[in-house]
Amino acid sequence: MLHGGPGLPDYLHDVAATVADLAPVYRYDQRGTAGSPWQGRHTFARHVDDLAELLDAWEAPSAVLVGHSYGAALAARFCLAHPGRVAAMLLMCGPFVGEWRTGDRAARERRMTPAQRERLQELQRSAHRTKDQETELLALSWFTDHADPVRGRRWAEQGARQRRPVNWAMNRELGEEGRADPLDRHLDELRDRLPARAEILGGAEDPRPVSALASLARRLGVPLTRIEAAGHEPWLEQPEVTRAHLRRFVRGAPGPSGPDPHASRAGG
Repeated sequence: MLHGGPGLPDYLHDVAATVADLAPVYRYDQRGTAGSPWQGRHTFARHVDDLAELLDAWEAPSAVLVGHSYGAALAARFCLAHPGRVAAMLLMCGPFVGEWRTGDRAARERRMTPAQRERLQELQRSAHRTKDQETELLALSWFTDHADPVRGRRWAEQGARQRRPVNWAMNRELGEEGRADPLDRHLDELRDRLPARAEILGGAEDPRPVSALASLARRLGVPLTRIEAAGHEPWLEQPEVTRAHLRRFVRGAPGPSGPDPHASRAGG
């Protein structure tokens, strides 16, 4: 399971738990986050190589990849580089291609009050933020990810405390590379390299427009499942629907059919 960010530590423990009885589940903090500290420039190639090295360490010739948000983009780029090592791939709430940022900004603005927008901009402009200000910045940035603004604020505040520290340099460097070499340019190649089982899953109320995922699904020739009344983290707002989809996907994917007690979790 590949977490999003980029620059955040792993947060997919609840998602992993939904399928841990079906197959060995591996998670890790990506290079430069939490338990995987590192200094240096971040590149997609380095992070793709990291995953390949971890699969070697876990003695996994191939794997079913489940990527969320930026993790979905990482899964796609790994598939481009190592198609033979991807047994199946589920892309959750990403990757977003085409002109999707305008719709995303508009949706977030609708979900925020003028005071919230002003405060977020003030915090973003600040060169030096306290720990509390950093938490406030993240909560204001993330609560609009959810369909329900009240519960969304609670989830965002919780995430802002737990998904720390944020590696802003990693976020910036991979963002710059993504703009210089967007995944959009590689979709024809990706389609040719996809495993037989590949799907996209998205929340219908994600501020990032689900129409962008629909466009990606058409270009890749894969099915898209929309989870209604859910945003960017559908397992929070629609846990049973998301759980059922994940379990169906994992059951149908090639690979181990039962749990391995020695490999239920591994760190990077």
